[in-house]
Amino acid sequence: MERLSRPSYLELSAAGWRQKREFFAGLFSPCRLCPRQCGAERAAGRPGVCQAGRDVKVAAHNLHFGEEPPISGARGSGTVFFSGCTLRCLFCQNYPISQFANGELCSIEQLAGIFLALQRRGAHNINLVSPTPYLHHVVAALESAAARGLAIPFVYNTSGYERVDVIAGLEGIVDIFLPDLKYGPAADSQRLGLELSGVNDYVAHAEPAINEMFRQTGALQLDEEGIARRGTVIRHLIIPGHAANSIDVLGTIAASPFRAAWLSLMSQYFPAHRAPGRPPLDRRLRPDEWRLVRDEALKLGLTEGWFQEMD
Repeated sequence: MERLSRPSYLELSAAGWRQKREFFAGLFSPCRLCPRQCGAERAAGRPGVCQAGRDVKVAAHNLHFGEEPPISGARGSGTVFFSGCTLRCLFCQNYPISQFANGELCSIEQLAGIFLALQRRGAHNINLVSPTPYLHHVVAALESAAARGLAIPFVYNTSGYERVDVIAGLEGIVDIFLPDLKYGPAADSQRLGLELSGVNDYVAHAEPAINEMFRQTGALQLDEEGIARRGTVIRHLIIPGHAANSIDVLGTIAASPFRAAWLSLMSQYFPAHRAPGRPPLDRRLRPDEWRLVRDEALKLGLTEGWFQEMD
């Protein structure tokens, strides 16, 4: 476990930090941080499609105990929810944050202080939820916090809709990647991505991005207490009425270079945001749909990770 004793970012030199700052600053305004590359002049206060503007906006930060067991552990994951999102998922369970961009503006030093406060409270890690629009701010805050004693793993918790070169720029910063893989490459799955999340190129970006995440960190590695120190965990939420998409996603994982990443198969869907009144999105998952997808995962040998049982 010696190789896992220190988070990756603690190994960065001053020159390494400068390179990271310059890289993400160059993508900030006009903004090209996500696959949309909307070109918003955020430095002038004009927000992008994701609703992120000039300053970092945080919706909530606290110890979170609802993540996968090696992420939450006994003391909780130090989770920071950023406001806004690069997707427009009509069933989003966090829609007041992701779609309405509720939250409070804070400075880079305040963000660094949030990281340090979560560590003092015993967090096993710093867990960034939807951080992509704020990478320019996050890198500067992490550098400041590391200089002031931050020394726990950094988790990148993302929708999976990422530019592969942006993920490559995170090498040496992120210890644990926690991406979704929402849609598969089949034509029906891609149409579903456009209908439900507002993008028709989701998997074209998510698949190579997750491959890069796995290249950097590999399969999940745990310390002697069973707490994640490094690796990639892929999440997939089964959507009612769309088990075929889930099977497409599982087939993609099984045939990919990242098939050894741990899988978190989730059954927790409930109708939220704009899903009520839109069958079949207006109902919970049925047991037969859950079993169909679970059995396919087992058939494909995707057994490392967690299958969230239905309530």
